[in-house]
Amino acid sequence: SPTKELLIEESVIGWKEFEMEVVRDKKDNCIIICSIENLDAMGVHTGDSITVAPAQTLTDREYQIMRNASLAVLREIGVETGGSNVQFGINPDDGRMVVIEMNPRVSRSSALASKATGFPIAKVAAKLAVGYTLDELQNDITGGRTPASFEPSIDYVVTKIPRFAFEKFPQANDRLTTQMKSVGEVMAIGRTFQESLQKALRGLETGSDGLDEKTTDREKIERELANPGPERLWYVADAMRCGMTQEEIFALTHIDPWFLAQLEDLVARERAIQGRELAEMSRDELFQLKRRGFSDRRLARLLGSNQHEVRARRHSLNVRPVYKRVDTCAAEFATDTAYQYSTYEEECEAAPTDKKKIM
Repeated sequence: SPTKELLIEESVIGWKEFEMEVVRDKKDNCIIICSIENLDAMGVHTGDSITVAPAQTLTDREYQIMRNASLAVLREIGVETGGSNVQFGINPDDGRMVVIEMNPRVSRSSALASKATGFPIAKVAAKLAVGYTLDELQNDITGGRTPASFEPSIDYVVTKIPRFAFEKFPQANDRLTTQMKSVGEVMAIGRTFQESLQKALRGLETGSDGLDEKTTDREKIERELANPGPERLWYVADAMRCGMTQEEIFALTHIDPWFLAQLEDLVARERAIQGRELAEMSRDELFQLKRRGFSDRRLARLLGSNQHEVRARRHSLNVRPVYKRVDTCAAEFATDTAYQYSTYEEECEAAPTDKKKIM
């Protein structure tokens, strides 16, 4: 170093990573738009990590501590108005929390939070910059029934998965590190984490139907788990198919056991129906599989059928998707927003009519 000084920082590789999207106005009114949890542990750039909103593995006490810390960071840095992103690392061994980064602006995570909740962060931030306060602005999503100071509440799960294109850059190293390498991302909404995850996997448009099999070579699987690449999630599923335990997978990946349990449940359900006859599948079985995000094509591959037959069987049993609204208030207030997502439940919020349709 020219100054003959050496800076040594504590390693946080393997810690859990969280983000809080915060908006503040000139009168110190602050709201949390949403919390975001990284499925991949520290060591992988957040832009290359699979992220989930809202955070799934925080206790309420941990969330409140993180919320208060986020607001304190904004006040200390001096963000008078607008949106900011505060990132935290949590040691899974003792729960110690550290602030690892703060972006005092509308960032890439802000765009995700806006799309995930329906709350227009950039629009609100612009109005706050010219002197409005949060309580003076109306929430357009709820038709003005709530002010912008009303913290968004969501009753669904959003999953973001980065999109890589290493096939276009053959000389690039495809191992994921603290340097961002993704070229885009997909976002999916579902009633559960499993549903939104499988929707997002299909949305990558890489030919994946879900947690497709990659290999049965245990040595390669362990290598892919320990050194994260663009397809690590599929190798986690392969590890479970090969009989590796959650503890063994956690030791290599540091992915939270809750997420591993969710993936293991999907793998177990695939194993339970593999080789069965489509005609044997009951309505409840198909309904539960669709609720967990399984596509007709994935089910067809597992059942030795084709997706047209699976869809016909599903329709004959009246297993059809319904639509829920993204309303920022978890259905506390009636809204007529056109922002909706499909899922498999009993009640449909789309209120379809018998009128002729344009499409």
